[in-house]
Amino acid sequence: MHQFAPLLGIVVLVGIAWALSSDRKRFPWRIALVGIGLQLVVAGAFLSFPPLVAPVDALARLVAGAIRQADEGIRFVFGTELVKPDGPWGFVFAVKVLPVIIFFAALMAVLYRLGIMPRIVSAMAWLLHRTLGVSGEEALVAASNVFVGQTEAPLCIKPYIAGLTSSQIMVLMTTGFATIAGSVLAAYVGMLGGPDADSQALFAKHLLTASLMSAPAALVMARVMVPETQPVASRPPRIASESLGANVLDAAALGATDGLRLALNVAAMLIAFVSLIALVNWPLQSLGTSLEEILGVVLWPFAWLMGAPEGQRVAVGGLLGTQVVATEFVAYVSLREAMASGRIDQRTAQVVTYALCGFCNLPSIAIQIGGLTALAPERRSDFVKFGPRAMVAGALACWSTACAAALFIER
Repeated sequence: MHQFAPLLGIVVLVGIAWALSSDRKRFPWRIALVGIGLQLVVAGAFLSFPPLVAPVDALARLVAGAIRQADEGIRFVFGTELVKPDGPWGFVFAVKVLPVIIFFAALMAVLYRLGIMPRIVSAMAWLLHRTLGVSGEEALVAASNVFVGQTEAPLCIKPYIAGLTSSQIMVLMTTGFATIAGSVLAAYVGMLGGPDADSQALFAKHLLTASLMSAPAALVMARVMVPETQPVASRPPRIASESLGANVLDAAALGATDGLRLALNVAAMLIAFVSLIALVNWPLQSLGTSLEEILGVVLWPFAWLMGAPEGQRVAVGGLLGTQVVATEFVAYVSLREAMASGRIDQRTAQVVTYALCGFCNLPSIAIQIGGLTALAPERRSDFVKFGPRAMVAGALACWSTACAAALFIER
């Protein structure tokens, strides 16, 4: 029975979304069935279908190799000793992780300026539009969120945001919560993979796969929780033009500046939330427990649905709770520590990587409301209204992605 728990998990998570629906009579059967089907197809194709596994592994090695080139910039600024994982300083988060965000943000900006990423996003949006039957705007923002952050992706449909329906607003926000930016994805590869190139490639593969799977998953959860009740024009996906820099060098400079802001924001979030969690744990220690253990006990059923072994379910549940209460960055730091200590085995860590691959946390609600309000001030009340619901939908999407992946990751 336990080996089929992930399949049951997908059904349970969609059921939870339906229970929270604003109109249970309008269950979007096409989107739900096709969206879940896309999740399973991507997971099966990338993780266990031999003709595709090899090229996906090669792409993952290429991505991991590109990420490692950030070491040259880190070495130039901080010196050789700080780059060595076996050096006297060991693993220094501020040196080994945060600069990678800056480098990858610059790289993504260059790829957008060269027109490479817009073509990939447009192709993916067209696929979502045709298969799920969602509007071009919904498909486009879902595809964009696979590669950029929750405040950058809406720029691709900026002219249309003011006129979106309530259901489309829910999709807009949920896709932001259910995915992560390419720049922080690069940071997670280094964190989870460590200094070993093969391990980095493995986690690069899982993070890339998770990002692709979570796009249809987010569309499913959003539409189940807030079904469409108004007629919507079926426009094909079309990216709104935004300034990408005067040339490639300008794009790289702008991307680096954006990456610096993101890296500083990540550092501030980590300092704040790791410290706040420690503050909460301070009195709990006298009771022989911790916030992570409490969250783990509450959320262990979801860990079971993801196929986590019996002795690791509370630990996995604690990571899921940390993701929502703090941020996925804090949760990934904790996952790295759990892997190093042996509290979570390699296969379970790979599955949990999918579950944590999203911005579905309480701090991100404020971030999204602020970012979207700047683009469409007249819809602020809707952003505030749907923010918490979209965050829950994003978490359900990420966790369903983990369940789908668990069916294909070898035991």
